[in-house]
Amino acid sequence: MSWRRLARLCVALGAAAALAAPALAQKSSADAINEYRALLADGNPAELWEARGEALWKQKRGPKNASLEACDLGKGPGAVKGAFVELPRYFADTGRVQDMESRLLSCLQTLQGFDAAAIAATPFGRGEQLTLEALVAYVSSESRGLKFKLPQGHAEERKMLEVGRRLFFYRAGPYDFSCASCHGEDGKRIRLQDLPNLTKNPGDGVGFAAWPAYRVSSGELWGMQRRLNDCFRQQRFPYPGYASEVTVALGVYMGVKSEGAASIAPSIKR
Repeated sequence: MSWRRLARLCVALGAAAALAAPALAQKSSADAINEYRALLADGNPAELWEARGEALWKQKRGPKNASLEACDLGKGPGAVKGAFVELPRYFADTGRVQDMESRLLSCLQTLQGFDAAAIAATPFGRGEQLTLEALVAYVSSESRGLKFKLPQGHAEERKMLEVGRRLFFYRAGPYDFSCASCHGEDGKRIRLQDLPNLTKNPGDGVGFAAWPAYRVSSGELWGMQRRLNDCFRQQRFPYPGYASEVTVALGVYMGVKSEGAASIAPSIKR
């Protein structure tokens, strides 16, 4: 192709794009992304993790050859429905506030005999971390459509709420970022995606209430621990320990701020 023909083609394509621009402008990037999510949600791959998680919940495993059916997630031993939307919460048997992943980790150790510290130190997507991802998908799916209402009756729960609030607004690192830098007000976005405001009451349903979620970009299911880990990476902070008090406290703050929002987890994300 001669350079003259190439130039005429470029001019023609530019003119076509200019004519199409007004029509495209009528649809915001957020609308387009929501349509994209809706198309993908029909047959969300997270369902595969849900099914595996349910099987693992009932399967006898570990050194003690036991199932997780006696695991108490806050609604009584073995009760799953409604547990997710009330986590994190205080547990008397461990003497601390736990989110879903840290509580499941405790059950893996006490009921099945696994080494909780070893699992916490395992990289995401490997070994028993794969088990945890499946379990969080199953447990969260049993509360889909229910509204978040985290308990705040215990002094430790209220303390963790305050710690989580301070952590959410704490600015540090080479970019002087905090969680609130991205999720502290309306109208913010990164690339083409709107950033949910996580300080409202009730919180945005596409924020805290949407995790765990299947990540299309990685082809994996991410729990809240993994999501927060990636947020710390983007802030250029050191990675927090898995199921640490830092991540649990942030979960308490975001969960309390999400009171009244219906859970859509496991959802699907880009």
